[in-house]
Amino acid sequence: MKALLVDLDDTLLDYSGGADACWEAACAAAAPDLERAALLAALVDARQWFWSDPERHRRERVNMLGAWTKIAARALEACGGADSRMAAAIAEVFAERRRAAWRLFPDALAFLTSLRERRVPLALVTNGDARQQRDKIARHDLARWFDAILIEGEMGCGKPDESVYREALRKLGAAAEDAWMVGDHIEFDVGAPQRLGLRGVWLDRAGAGVPAGADVRPHLIIRDLFAMLAP
Repeated sequence: MKALLVDLDDTLLDYSGGADACWEAACAAAAPDLERAALLAALVDARQWFWSDPERHRRERVNMLGAWTKIAARALEACGGADSRMAAAIAEVFAERRRAAWRLFPDALAFLTSLRERRVPLALVTNGDARQQRDKIARHDLARWFDAILIEGEMGCGKPDESVYREALRKLGAAAEDAWMVGDHIEFDVGAPQRLGLRGVWLDRAGAGVPAGADVRPHLIIRDLFAMLAP
């Protein structure tokens, strides 16, 4: 491994953990008069619907506050209480709660430290909202570990567009056959880079195993980042 591309959300940083609790807190703060259980159930349905369409997912993930507002609006409508101001308020409280809750996984800094000691060139490659991603990077002091940082919201394209991986390799001065990528998304962080000749490492923290029917075969499946550091 002469270069490594690393994903951010749910790889270095626990992005998904605690989301349900944050939605519940947002509803309690911004929609106290609505029946809580019904609204939370509607939010689950709205979130699943909203992110299930690949094109909408790609389009909306670069403005997460806007996406959360649309999700809240759909849930409120399903509960018979359509209210654009309330939807915006729910989304804003949710965003604040999520930002406060995000933490690096316990293995993240030791992993990055070890790779730096081994002088492995590193690129952080992440999809999503540029402002939000830059805030995460700054708050957790991640920039110091990386030779290159590529963010979808800044580039105008994101994973699995092959231009993203090619640009990361260019910035690191590395050939695809000498590089690896590690992340939690089996297509964005494994399948797509593999098609360019990189080795793909799937981080399966939950131990769920490769999804049934998936045609991606990771070079390595790990439960935590320490597994990447084996001699």
